[in-house]
Amino acid sequence: MSQETQPSDIGQYPEGDNLKHFIENRKRGGLVWRVSFQIATILAILALIALLYNIINGAFGYVAIQNKVDPNSLVLAMEENQMLSSSGTVSSEDDNELVDGIEGNPNAIGFFGYAYYNDNRDKLKAISVDGQAPSRETAESGDYPLARPLFIYSAADVMQENPAIGAFVDYYLTNVNSVIEEVGYFPISDDLLNEATTAWSAAAGEQADALQAYTANPAEVSDHDISISGSSTVYPLTRQLAIQFRRAGFQGGLDLQQTGTTAGFRAFCEDMTTGISNASRPINRAEIEACEGNKRTPVEFRVGTDALAVVVSSENTFLENVTKDELRQIFTSAETWSEVNPDWPNEPIERFIPGADSGTLDFFAETVFDRQLEALTEPELIEILKANLSTGLLRRFDAEAPLVERSQPELVDLVLERVVEQQVVQSWELTESIFDRAEIEETVAAIPQGELQWRSWLTPAFLVTPQSSTPELAGIRTALFGTLWVIAITILVALPVGVGAAIYLEEYAIMVANP
Repeated sequence: MSQETQPSDIGQYPEGDNLKHFIENRKRGGLVWRVSFQIATILAILALIALLYNIINGAFGYVAIQNKVDPNSLVLAMEENQMLSSSGTVSSEDDNELVDGIEGNPNAIGFFGYAYYNDNRDKLKAISVDGQAPSRETAESGDYPLARPLFIYSAADVMQENPAIGAFVDYYLTNVNSVIEEVGYFPISDDLLNEATTAWSAAAGEQADALQAYTANPAEVSDHDISISGSSTVYPLTRQLAIQFRRAGFQGGLDLQQTGTTAGFRAFCEDMTTGISNASRPINRAEIEACEGNKRTPVEFRVGTDALAVVVSSENTFLENVTKDELRQIFTSAETWSEVNPDWPNEPIERFIPGADSGTLDFFAETVFDRQLEALTEPELIEILKANLSTGLLRRFDAEAPLVERSQPELVDLVLERVVEQQVVQSWELTESIFDRAEIEETVAAIPQGELQWRSWLTPAFLVTPQSSTPELAGIRTALFGTLWVIAITILVALPVGVGAAIYLEEYAIMVANP
């Protein structure tokens, strides 16, 4: 404010032109401050919007999860262990042994490939599942709950280095649909067969024409041997085609073993003792990684469809249909038939099932039980922890809080953290998740044991979960409680001190005013 517009004495105000200038200056000053305040307010709002955008954009989105152990494999192993350890259970990798055990026993039940039932239908009876009987029609339509694909696997380098294997796979795909029904399984569609043939051509590469010539005249590759192992279900189909390949002129060694799908993949991927693997289920990620670790990239060939038959003896008069829930009880916890259904006899259940290395057992457990890790009960989760953690670590956890006293969500988190060892290897913000989905999926596909999940970090669990060294399992409960404690202590200390100081100052002011 200029000197001429400043009041000359305290208590005096400008007059005339000085007053006019004084008011105009005040207005200009007020306008500047008002505009500055409005600009600051707008900037603050924009900053808050940007902050809110960043919070929302960072709190939601896709993450790439990498598990050291597949959680589904833990559930599957637990279910299979319950089946194999149930009283009155006999297991074997040889389906013929299962047939012999069920035959003539009205209290026996089991399951295996349709071909084995078809060969023994005079002694066995296939029962319906959820009202659907196993047949070609129900298997192809998908109505039968236990329909499944059948495969053989090989690798490009195997077929190119051993032309007998390349020629046999081509012969297999060329002739499979003409023999499969005779064996007892169901043919695949022309489209699926063309896909398998295309996969073979890609794997054979430049040698495709030469291998096809060997297919027409197998005698030319008789200086090579063929070794095959794996699924007992696929075994009779492969055996029939191997016999025909021999008749077509192949004179080399041909070793065919039925060891179970899992054992077959082990021989093919880890031991590398076979060139072809029969499989009654798709190869899993761990098995693919085992193959790739030995410089083998497995190539899948779909060769047929099976309707896994749940069978009883032809002498069984009370069982015609079962539900999935009844199957779960029959093959795990129930000891007598009447425990499952009071209309059934009070006789012990005698179970005949494939062995631990069987893909048929894997498929049955996955299909009939069909549970995720998060759906398991407390005792089942504790069983997984005891089977996968050291005794010392279990003692430590029990000392912190006994496992039997922990809640189901706490046990799930413990399994994920200590057994699955789940890690977030990459994350994407909300905008990236919305607009770059295809690119994200390609990235996750290249991550070993990678899995794409949608995550929201702003959840009630985030507020009540304690801090953790694993970021994806961490919460802010500890920090939140710490902040509340600091506030509480501050209030407890500052409030009485502040009130006391205010009282003292008020009394002091009165004393000064009235000496």
